Amino acid sequence: MQRHLSRTILLLMLAPAPAAFAAGSAAPPVAQGCLGCHGPAGRGAGAVPAIAGRDAGELRALLHAFRSGGRPATIMDRIMRGYGEAEIATMAEHFAGAR
Repeated sequence: MQRHLSRTILLLMLAPAPAAFAAGSAAPPVAQGCLGCHGPAGRGAGAVPAIAGRDAGELRALLHAFRSGGRPATIMDRIMRGYGEAEIATMAEHFAGAR
């Protein structure tokens, strides 16, 4: 049992980084989840709008509106309920600076 646990830990330490990190993404961990829908660096993907380069204040306002239910959404209202003020600020600042 101990040998299997040691091997598992070693394999996890040697495993390649997730694609977002391996690609050199500087997104903080709280913003990594956004990339799955909003595309690489938040530049948009299909029908999902780009968030990269938008004004940080505008992004904060949108995220707060989603969180409060004040803005109609298919999924963002549910996702944003899990984030606090500091996390929202971090996401907004990161994507405002992304190009």
